[in-house]
Amino acid sequence: MGAIVLTLAMLLAQPARAIELLRDADVEYGLAQLASPILRAAGLSPAQVKILVVNDGDLNAFVVSNDAIFVNHGLINRATSAEMLQAVLAHEAAHIANGHITRRMTNLGNARTLAGLGMALAAVAAAAGNGDAAAGLALGTTSAAQRGFLTHTRAEESSADQSGVRFMRAAGADPRGFLEVMELFRGQDMLAEARQDPYARSHPLSRDRLRAMEAYVVTYGNGVGPNPTAAYWFERVKGKISAHTRAPKWTLRRTGESGYKDVAFLREAIAETRQSRTKQALRAIDNAIATRPGDPFFHAAKGDIAMDARQFQAAVAAYGQAVKLAPRDALLLAGYGRALLATGNIAAARTTLEQARVIDFRDGTMLRDLSVAYAKSGQTGMAALVTAERYALSGRMEDAGIHAKRASSLLATGSGPWQRAQDVLIASERAEKRKKRR
Repeated sequence: MGAIVLTLAMLLAQPARAIELLRDADVEYGLAQLASPILRAAGLSPAQVKILVVNDGDLNAFVVSNDAIFVNHGLINRATSAEMLQAVLAHEAAHIANGHITRRMTNLGNARTLAGLGMALAAVAAAAGNGDAAAGLALGTTSAAQRGFLTHTRAEESSADQSGVRFMRAAGADPRGFLEVMELFRGQDMLAEARQDPYARSHPLSRDRLRAMEAYVVTYGNGVGPNPTAAYWFERVKGKISAHTRAPKWTLRRTGESGYKDVAFLREAIAETRQSRTKQALRAIDNAIATRPGDPFFHAAKGDIAMDARQFQAAVAAYGQAVKLAPRDALLLAGYGRALLATGNIAAARTTLEQARVIDFRDGTMLRDLSVAYAKSGQTGMAALVTAERYALSGRMEDAGIHAKRASSLLATGSGPWQRAQDVLIASERAEKRKKRR
């Protein structure tokens, strides 16, 4: 996705407003487990399409490129079954598989009628943040431009509905999840636009569409039973997100509702951490680890607790075990690097964070930590470069340009890092020119 980000960054945007993503290795893995069979049925690669969570309590899900599906945490929290969430993912995957996003990107490139959306696409696609905290992204676009890009036509919605049901059936997921979604949004078309959920505005639900969906489900939905694996990962994803977004006391009263002991312990650990009750949180996460000792994300959760308590050596140990179990997970590597950096092990931190960047360059917190590691290693040029890239990915093109210029003066001319700095500098200069022309 790097090429898309750099191209769209040059389009610049109107004054930005903040949008946040919740980056968490556990949640993203769970969503991948739910989405992977759907994506394969759609002819898409699960390795190429990420499912990312937007830190927004409104009910919404959307796609702005062919390599990511965005789901608000509000929609995940309101979902009542794995099939319901999978239906949302199947519908959005259908927009990608059926070429709807590609056509819109082509039209955008030809007409420039939605030029203000360019930065929005770049910013949203740049998945910034870290495991438990949301990090801000710049979404610079007018509401009209955003609505114009995200709102699907009736023909596209019908096509995505029919394809999504087929994908669900082929993936072994009950397509009746679509009816659950539509039930959630039933009656939205009768409300004033300002009162409608964003999902209903971008995916309008008419009576004709509802009847057609019911017919699709009757045709494709018979004989599909529940999927225990999907049910588990849905409960885990929803349980963790709700523990981070609802009041800790609310979570603690409901830890046992999931029906899975490890998920209950995980929710308890998160709630206790948010109340600065480290001892109780560690006891809970140790119970979760005892239930699933080979689960890398429980070990990472223990590392998060230790980091919050400034127990940095314990964090290194916990994250080290997580990385040993899942050595290619970029967010886990970033957490491990952050813990190593906190202990003063700069060389190991830099190496680990560099590995994370190779896998996923879009993690803003990882880039921040990597710039610190470079600075502490005396590599000021690389520190400036990574800082420039972090600012560029978050839409702060003026700041990106300042640091890219500094990096260019410090790095060997013609080297790979120097060329990366030039790319950011050129994007920044073009953004400034567009800004002056408005």
